[in-house]
Amino acid sequence: MRGSLWQLGQSITRRLSQADKKAVARRYFASEADLKKTVLYDFHVAHGGKMVPFAGWSMPIQYKDSIMDSTVNCRENGGLFDVSHMCGLSLKGKDSVSFLEKLVIADVAGLAPGTGTLTVFTNEKGGAIDDSVITKVKDDHIYLVVNAGCRDKDLAHIEEHMKAFKAKGGDVSWHIHDERSLLALQGPLAAPVLQHLTKDDLSKLYFGEFQILDINGATCFLTRTGYTGEDGFEISVPSENALDLAKAILEKSEGKVRLTGLGARDSLRLEAGLCLYGNDMEQHISPVEAGLTWAIGKRRRAEGGFLGAEVILRQLAEGPSIRRVGFTSTGPPPRSHSEIQDEKGNNIGEITSGGFSPCLKKNIAMGYVKSGLHKAGTKAKILVRGKAYDGVVTKMPFVATKYYKPS
Repeated sequence: MRGSLWQLGQSITRRLSQADKKAVARRYFASEADLKKTVLYDFHVAHGGKMVPFAGWSMPIQYKDSIMDSTVNCRENGGLFDVSHMCGLSLKGKDSVSFLEKLVIADVAGLAPGTGTLTVFTNEKGGAIDDSVITKVKDDHIYLVVNAGCRDKDLAHIEEHMKAFKAKGGDVSWHIHDERSLLALQGPLAAPVLQHLTKDDLSKLYFGEFQILDINGATCFLTRTGYTGEDGFEISVPSENALDLAKAILEKSEGKVRLTGLGARDSLRLEAGLCLYGNDMEQHISPVEAGLTWAIGKRRRAEGGFLGAEVILRQLAEGPSIRRVGFTSTGPPPRSHSEIQDEKGNNIGEITSGGFSPCLKKNIAMGYVKSGLHKAGTKAKILVRGKAYDGVVTKMPFVATKYYKPS
Protein backbone atom coordinates (compact mmCIF):
# COMPACT_ATOMS: atom_id res chain seq x y z
CA MET A 1 0.00 0.00 0.00
CA ARG A 2 1.90 3.01 -1.29
CA GLY A 3 0.12 5.54 0.90
CA SER A 4 1.18 3.94 4.16
CA LEU A 5 4.70 3.32 2.88
CA TRP A 6 4.85 6.98 1.98
CA GLN A 7 3.88 7.93 5.54
CA LEU A 8 7.09 6.42 6.88
CA GLY A 9 9.05 8.70 4.58
CA GLN A 10 7.27 11.81 5.84
CA SER A 11 9.68 12.49 8.70
CA ILE A 12 12.58 12.02 6.28
CA THR A 13 11.22 14.37 3.60
CA ARG A 14 10.18 16.91 6.22
CA ARG A 15 13.74 17.12 7.49
CA LEU A 16 15.12 17.20 3.95
CA SER A 17 13.02 20.31 3.30
CA GLN A 18 14.92 22.08 6.06
CA ALA A 19 18.35 23.65 6.20
CA ASP A 20 21.10 21.06 6.43
CA LYS A 21 19.96 18.76 3.64
CA LYS A 22 23.31 17.05 3.10
CA ALA A 23 23.75 16.14 6.75
CA VAL A 24 20.20 14.85 6.99
CA ALA A 25 20.58 12.87 3.79
CA ARG A 26 23.71 11.22 5.18
CA ARG A 27 21.82 10.43 8.38
CA TYR A 28 18.72 8.90 6.79
CA PHE A 29 19.97 7.49 3.52
CA ALA A 30 23.16 5.85 4.71
CA SER A 31 24.47 2.93 2.70
CA GLU A 32 23.46 -0.52 3.89
CA ALA A 33 26.93 -1.01 5.39
CA ASP A 34 26.54 2.13 7.52
CA LEU A 35 23.15 1.19 8.95
CA LYS A 36 22.88 -0.14 12.49
CA LYS A 37 21.04 -3.41 12.97
CA THR A 38 19.01 -4.59 15.94
CA VAL A 39 19.72 -8.04 17.38
CA LEU A 40 16.54 -9.23 15.62
CA TYR A 41 17.71 -8.21 12.13
CA ASP A 42 18.26 -11.77 10.85
CA PHE A 43 14.97 -12.83 12.46
CA HIS A 44 13.14 -10.08 10.56
CA VAL A 45 14.72 -11.07 7.25
CA ALA A 46 13.95 -14.76 7.85
CA HIS A 47 10.28 -13.85 8.39
CA GLY A 48 10.02 -11.83 5.19
CA GLY A 49 10.72 -8.42 6.68
CA LYS A 50 11.22 -5.69 4.07
CA MET A 51 14.12 -3.72 5.54
CA VAL A 52 14.43 0.03 4.96
CA PRO A 53 16.76 2.76 6.31
CA PHE A 54 15.19 4.63 9.22
CA ALA A 55 17.05 7.04 11.53
CA GLY A 56 20.36 5.30 10.82
CA TRP A 57 18.96 1.79 11.36
CA SER A 58 17.86 -0.98 9.02
CA MET A 59 14.28 -1.61 10.15
CA PRO A 60 11.33 -3.69 8.86
CA ILE A 61 8.64 -1.56 7.25
CA GLN A 62 6.39 -4.61 6.73
CA TYR A 63 6.48 -8.40 6.49
CA LYS A 64 4.72 -10.80 4.13
CA ASP A 65 1.26 -9.40 4.88
CA SER A 66 0.18 -5.97 3.70
CA ILE A 67 0.37 -2.89 5.92
CA MET A 68 -3.44 -2.76 5.76
CA ASP A 69 -3.81 -6.36 7.04
CA SER A 70 -1.08 -5.92 9.63
CA THR A 71 -2.74 -2.80 11.05
CA VAL A 72 -6.13 -4.50 11.35
CA ASN A 73 -4.60 -7.65 12.89
CA CYS A 74 -2.92 -5.59 15.61
CA ARG A 75 -6.31 -4.17 16.64
CA GLU A 76 -8.13 -7.51 16.37
CA ASN A 77 -5.40 -9.82 17.77
CA GLY A 78 -1.96 -8.35 18.34
CA GLY A 79 1.29 -7.09 16.88
CA LEU A 80 4.90 -7.51 17.99
CA PHE A 81 7.18 -4.60 17.06
CA ASP A 82 10.96 -4.41 17.29
CA VAL A 83 11.59 -0.83 18.48
CA SER A 84 15.15 -1.40 19.62
CA HIS A 85 16.28 1.57 17.53
CA MET A 86 14.77 3.80 20.23
CA CYS A 87 17.03 4.94 23.06
CA GLY A 88 16.35 3.90 26.64
CA LEU A 89 18.24 5.56 29.46
CA SER A 90 18.22 5.85 33.23
CA LEU A 91 18.88 8.88 35.40
CA LYS A 92 20.00 8.06 38.93
CA GLY A 93 20.84 10.06 42.03
CA LYS A 94 18.93 11.89 44.76
CA ASP A 95 18.56 14.97 42.53
CA SER A 96 17.54 13.14 39.33
CA VAL A 97 13.91 14.31 39.63
CA SER A 98 14.75 17.98 40.14
CA PHE A 99 17.27 17.77 37.30
CA LEU A 100 14.79 16.28 34.83
CA GLU A 101 12.13 18.82 35.78
CA LYS A 102 14.38 21.57 34.41
CA LEU A 103 14.13 19.94 30.97
CA VAL A 104 10.55 18.57 30.70
CA ILE A 105 6.99 19.80 31.31
CA ALA A 106 5.86 16.87 33.47
CA ASP A 107 5.34 16.92 37.22
CA VAL A 108 7.97 14.23 37.74
CA ALA A 109 8.05 14.77 41.50
CA GLY A 110 4.31 14.10 41.64
CA LEU A 111 4.60 10.67 39.99
CA ALA A 112 4.23 7.72 42.32
CA PRO A 113 7.10 5.20 42.13
CA GLY A 114 6.36 2.69 39.37
CA THR A 115 4.28 5.12 37.29
CA GLY A 116 5.04 7.19 34.22
CA THR A 117 3.71 9.70 31.72
CA LEU A 118 4.24 11.15 28.27
CA THR A 119 6.25 14.36 28.42
CA VAL A 120 8.05 16.83 26.17
CA PHE A 121 11.61 18.12 26.29
CA THR A 122 11.36 21.84 25.55
CA ASN A 123 13.80 24.48 24.35
CA GLU A 124 14.21 28.07 25.54
CA LYS A 125 11.48 29.23 23.11
CA GLY A 126 8.96 26.67 24.37
CA GLY A 127 9.33 24.45 21.29
CA ALA A 128 9.54 20.65 21.43
CA ILE A 129 13.00 19.07 21.28
CA ASP A 130 11.43 15.60 21.56
CA ASP A 131 8.59 13.75 23.22
CA SER A 132 9.35 10.91 25.61
CA VAL A 133 7.70 8.43 27.94
CA ILE A 134 9.28 8.82 31.38
CA THR A 135 8.86 6.55 34.40
CA LYS A 136 9.74 7.16 38.02
CA VAL A 137 11.12 3.75 38.98
CA LYS A 138 12.05 5.06 42.45
CA ASP A 139 12.57 8.54 43.86
CA ASP A 140 16.23 8.35 42.80
CA HIS A 141 15.79 6.46 39.48
CA ILE A 142 14.04 7.72 36.33
CA TYR A 143 13.75 5.52 33.22
CA LEU A 144 12.94 7.15 29.90
CA VAL A 145 12.83 6.33 26.21
CA VAL A 146 13.59 8.89 23.48
CA ASN A 147 13.06 8.72 19.72
CA ALA A 148 15.71 7.15 17.51
CA GLY A 149 15.86 10.11 15.14
CA CYS A 150 16.38 12.48 18.08
CA ARG A 151 18.88 10.36 20.02
CA ASP A 152 22.02 12.40 19.27
CA LYS A 153 20.50 15.82 19.92
CA ASP A 154 18.57 14.59 22.99
CA LEU A 155 21.64 13.04 24.60
CA ALA A 156 23.75 16.12 23.83
CA HIS A 157 21.03 18.35 25.33
CA ILE A 158 20.72 16.25 28.49
CA GLU A 159 24.50 15.96 28.89
CA GLU A 160 25.06 19.72 28.50
CA HIS A 161 22.54 20.52 31.22
CA MET A 162 23.72 17.64 33.43
CA LYS A 163 27.28 18.99 33.44
CA ALA A 164 26.07 22.41 34.58
CA PHE A 165 23.76 20.84 37.18
CA LYS A 166 26.53 18.65 38.62
CA ALA A 167 28.96 21.58 38.65
CA LYS A 168 26.59 23.25 41.12
CA GLY A 169 26.63 20.18 43.35
CA GLY A 170 23.64 18.28 41.94
CA ASP A 171 23.63 14.51 42.42
CA VAL A 172 22.63 12.92 39.11
CA SER A 173 24.23 10.42 36.72
CA TRP A 174 23.00 8.53 33.70
CA HIS A 175 23.27 5.18 31.96
CA ILE A 176 22.30 4.64 28.31
CA HIS A 177 20.81 1.17 27.94
CA ASP A 178 22.60 0.11 24.75
CA GLU A 179 22.89 -3.38 26.30
CA ARG A 180 19.11 -3.81 26.10
CA SER A 181 16.60 -4.24 23.24
CA LEU A 182 13.05 -2.91 23.18
CA LEU A 183 9.98 -4.85 22.03
CA ALA A 184 6.43 -3.50 21.87
CA LEU A 185 3.60 -6.01 22.22
CA GLN A 186 0.27 -4.40 21.35
CA GLY A 187 -3.35 -5.44 20.94
CA PRO A 188 -6.07 -7.36 22.80
CA LEU A 189 -3.95 -10.53 23.04
CA ALA A 190 -0.92 -8.70 24.47
CA ALA A 191 -1.73 -9.33 28.13
CA PRO A 192 -2.97 -12.94 27.88
CA VAL A 193 0.01 -13.94 25.73
CA LEU A 194 2.60 -12.21 27.92
CA GLN A 195 1.00 -13.67 31.05
CA HIS A 196 2.14 -17.12 29.84
CA LEU A 197 5.75 -15.93 30.14
CA THR A 198 5.78 -14.41 33.64
CA LYS A 199 4.68 -15.39 37.13
CA ASP A 200 3.76 -11.81 38.03
CA ASP A 201 0.06 -10.92 37.78
CA LEU A 202 -0.24 -8.52 34.83
CA SER A 203 -3.87 -7.74 35.67
CA LYS A 204 -2.52 -5.58 38.51
CA LEU A 205 -0.34 -3.49 36.16
CA TYR A 206 -2.35 -0.63 34.66
CA PHE A 207 -1.74 1.78 31.78
CA GLY A 208 1.31 3.94 32.43
CA GLU A 209 2.68 1.69 35.17
CA PHE A 210 6.15 0.12 35.27
CA GLN A 211 7.65 -2.98 36.85
CA ILE A 212 10.99 -4.80 36.80
CA LEU A 213 10.19 -8.50 36.55
CA ASP A 214 11.20 -11.86 35.10
CA ILE A 215 9.79 -12.56 31.63
CA ASN A 216 10.75 -15.78 29.87
CA GLY A 217 13.75 -16.14 32.18
CA ALA A 218 15.15 -12.61 31.66
CA THR A 219 15.02 -9.52 33.89
CA CYS A 220 12.90 -7.02 31.97
CA PHE A 221 11.68 -3.45 32.38
CA LEU A 222 7.96 -3.66 31.61
CA THR A 223 5.82 -0.59 30.93
CA ARG A 224 2.11 -0.88 30.14
CA THR A 225 2.09 1.60 27.29
CA GLY A 226 2.46 1.78 23.52
CA TYR A 227 2.03 3.82 20.36
CA THR A 228 -1.08 2.23 18.87
CA GLY A 229 -4.01 3.19 21.11
CA GLU A 230 -4.38 -0.48 22.06
CA ASP A 231 -3.63 -2.13 25.38
CA GLY A 232 -0.08 -3.39 25.40
CA PHE A 233 3.44 -3.29 26.72
CA GLU A 234 6.91 -2.03 25.94
CA ILE A 235 9.46 -4.59 27.10
CA SER A 236 13.09 -3.62 27.67
CA VAL A 237 14.95 -6.93 27.60
CA PRO A 238 18.70 -7.75 27.75
CA SER A 239 19.76 -8.02 24.11
CA GLU A 240 21.04 -11.58 24.54
CA ASN A 241 17.48 -12.62 25.53
CA ALA A 242 15.54 -10.59 22.94
CA LEU A 243 15.36 -13.25 20.20
CA ASP A 244 14.14 -15.97 22.58
CA LEU A 245 11.50 -13.60 23.96
CA ALA A 246 10.25 -12.63 20.49
CA LYS A 247 9.99 -16.30 19.51
CA ALA A 248 8.19 -17.19 22.75
CA ILE A 249 5.61 -14.41 22.30
CA LEU A 250 4.79 -15.50 18.76
CA GLU A 251 4.63 -19.17 19.80
CA LYS A 252 2.34 -18.56 22.79
CA SER A 253 -0.07 -16.56 20.59
CA GLU A 254 -0.50 -19.56 18.27
CA GLY A 255 0.07 -17.36 15.23
CA LYS A 256 -2.44 -14.67 16.13
CA VAL A 257 0.15 -12.10 17.21
CA ARG A 258 2.23 -11.22 14.14
CA LEU A 259 5.52 -9.47 13.62
CA THR A 260 4.50 -5.95 12.64
CA GLY A 261 6.60 -3.29 10.91
CA LEU A 262 6.99 0.46 10.96
CA GLY A 263 4.41 0.98 8.20
CA ALA A 264 1.56 -0.41 10.31
CA ARG A 265 3.00 1.30 13.40
CA ASP A 266 2.55 4.64 11.62
CA SER A 267 -1.03 3.84 10.54
CA LEU A 268 -1.90 2.70 14.07
CA ARG A 269 -0.52 5.81 15.78
CA LEU A 270 -2.28 8.10 13.28
CA GLU A 271 -5.61 6.33 13.93
CA ALA A 272 -4.93 6.84 17.65
CA GLY A 273 -4.28 10.56 17.09
CA LEU A 274 -0.70 10.33 18.39
CA CYS A 275 2.07 12.71 17.31
CA LEU A 276 5.08 11.65 15.28
CA TYR A 277 8.05 13.84 16.17
CA GLY A 278 9.42 15.48 13.03
CA ASN A 279 5.95 15.62 11.49
CA ASP A 280 3.40 16.70 14.07
CA MET A 281 5.85 18.14 16.61
CA GLU A 282 9.03 20.09 15.95
CA GLN A 283 11.41 22.57 17.51
CA HIS A 284 9.08 25.49 16.69
CA ILE A 285 5.87 23.83 17.95
CA SER A 286 4.97 24.09 21.63
CA PRO A 287 3.21 21.38 23.67
CA VAL A 288 0.19 23.73 23.98
CA GLU A 289 -0.08 24.13 20.21
CA ALA A 290 0.37 20.36 19.81
CA GLY A 291 -2.64 19.64 22.02
CA LEU A 292 -0.52 18.26 24.87
CA THR A 293 -1.62 20.75 27.52
CA TRP A 294 -2.76 17.79 29.64
CA ALA A 295 0.89 16.68 29.91
CA ILE A 296 1.89 19.90 31.70
CA GLY A 297 1.56 19.11 35.39
CA LYS A 298 -0.66 21.39 37.50
CA ARG A 299 2.26 22.31 39.75
CA ARG A 300 4.42 23.05 36.70
CA ARG A 301 1.75 25.44 35.37
CA ALA A 302 1.93 27.34 38.65
CA GLU A 303 5.69 27.25 39.17
CA GLY A 304 7.24 26.93 35.69
CA GLY A 305 10.91 26.11 36.13
CA PHE A 306 11.42 24.33 32.78
CA LEU A 307 12.99 25.62 29.57
CA GLY A 308 10.58 27.86 27.65
CA ALA A 309 8.17 28.06 30.57
CA GLU A 310 7.50 31.78 30.03
CA VAL A 311 6.27 31.17 26.47
CA ILE A 312 4.26 28.07 27.36
CA LEU A 313 2.59 29.59 30.44
CA ARG A 314 1.64 32.65 28.37
CA GLN A 315 0.04 30.38 25.77
CA LEU A 316 -1.88 28.61 28.53
CA ALA A 317 -3.20 31.97 29.76
CA GLU A 318 -3.92 33.63 26.42
CA GLY A 319 -4.41 30.64 24.11
CA PRO A 320 -2.07 29.56 21.27
CA SER A 321 -2.27 31.09 17.79
CA ILE A 322 -2.40 27.66 16.12
CA ARG A 323 -3.70 24.26 17.23
CA ARG A 324 -3.25 20.65 16.18
CA VAL A 325 -6.50 19.09 14.95
CA GLY A 326 -7.73 15.95 13.22
CA PHE A 327 -9.37 15.82 9.78
CA THR A 328 -11.38 13.43 7.67
CA SER A 329 -11.52 14.21 3.96
CA THR A 330 -12.65 13.17 0.50
CA GLY A 331 -10.46 12.45 -2.52
CA PRO A 332 -6.87 11.19 -2.28
CA PRO A 333 -5.43 10.96 1.25
CA PRO A 334 -3.85 14.24 2.44
CA ARG A 335 -0.11 14.22 2.95
CA SER A 336 2.40 16.13 5.03
CA HIS A 337 2.57 19.76 3.83
CA SER A 338 -0.86 19.63 2.14
CA GLU A 339 -2.32 23.14 2.43
CA ILE A 340 -5.49 23.65 4.46
CA GLN A 341 -7.87 26.40 3.30
CA ASP A 342 -11.15 27.81 4.54
CA GLU A 343 -14.18 27.57 2.28
CA LYS A 344 -13.25 30.91 0.67
CA GLY A 345 -9.81 29.64 -0.34
CA ASN A 346 -7.77 31.43 2.35
CA ASN A 347 -4.80 29.55 3.80
CA ILE A 348 -5.52 28.53 7.40
CA GLY A 349 -2.92 25.84 8.03
CA GLU A 350 -1.05 22.72 6.93
CA ILE A 351 -1.41 18.94 7.22
CA THR A 352 1.44 17.26 9.12
CA SER A 353 0.42 13.56 8.84
CA GLY A 354 -2.20 11.84 6.74
CA GLY A 355 -3.19 8.63 5.06
CA PHE A 356 -5.91 6.08 4.45
CA SER A 357 -7.08 4.43 7.67
CA PRO A 358 -6.95 0.63 7.33
CA CYS A 359 -9.47 0.21 10.17
CA LEU A 360 -11.93 3.00 9.32
CA LYS A 361 -11.57 2.65 5.55
CA LYS A 362 -11.44 6.41 5.01
CA ASN A 363 -8.94 9.27 4.86
CA ILE A 364 -7.66 10.64 8.15
CA ALA A 365 -5.09 13.33 8.85
CA MET A 366 -3.84 15.78 11.43
CA GLY A 367 -2.40 19.23 11.05
CA TYR A 368 -2.29 22.76 12.41
CA VAL A 369 -4.91 25.47 11.85
CA LYS A 370 -5.41 28.98 13.15
CA SER A 371 -7.11 29.14 16.54
CA GLY A 372 -10.83 29.73 16.18
CA LEU A 373 -10.98 27.35 13.23
CA HIS A 374 -10.12 24.29 15.33
CA LYS A 375 -13.61 23.26 16.51
CA ALA A 376 -14.89 19.81 15.50
CA GLY A 377 -17.23 20.09 12.54
CA THR A 378 -15.44 23.08 10.97
CA LYS A 379 -15.40 22.63 7.19
CA ALA A 380 -12.22 23.15 5.20
CA LYS A 381 -10.57 22.47 1.86
CA ILE A 382 -7.41 20.35 1.72
CA LEU A 383 -5.13 20.67 -1.30
CA VAL A 384 -3.72 17.42 -2.69
CA ARG A 385 -1.54 17.76 -5.79
CA GLY A 386 -2.97 21.22 -6.44
CA LYS A 387 -6.65 20.23 -6.25
CA ALA A 388 -8.96 21.13 -3.35
CA TYR A 389 -10.96 18.40 -1.62
CA ASP A 390 -13.55 18.66 1.15
CA GLY A 391 -12.30 18.16 4.70
CA VAL A 392 -13.82 18.52 8.14
CA VAL A 393 -12.17 18.99 11.53
CA THR A 394 -12.70 15.75 13.46
CA LYS A 395 -12.08 14.85 17.09
CA MET A 396 -9.15 12.56 17.83
CA PRO A 397 -8.49 9.73 18.43
CA PHE A 398 -10.09 8.54 15.21
CA VAL A 399 -10.16 4.97 16.60
CA ALA A 400 -11.17 4.71 20.27
CA THR A 401 -8.28 3.86 22.59
CA LYS A 402 -8.39 0.68 24.68
CA TYR A 403 -5.86 1.42 27.42
CA TYR A 404 -6.06 -0.89 30.44
CA LYS A 405 -7.16 1.28 33.35
CA PRO A 406 -8.79 0.57 36.72
CA SER A 407 -12.55 0.21 36.31
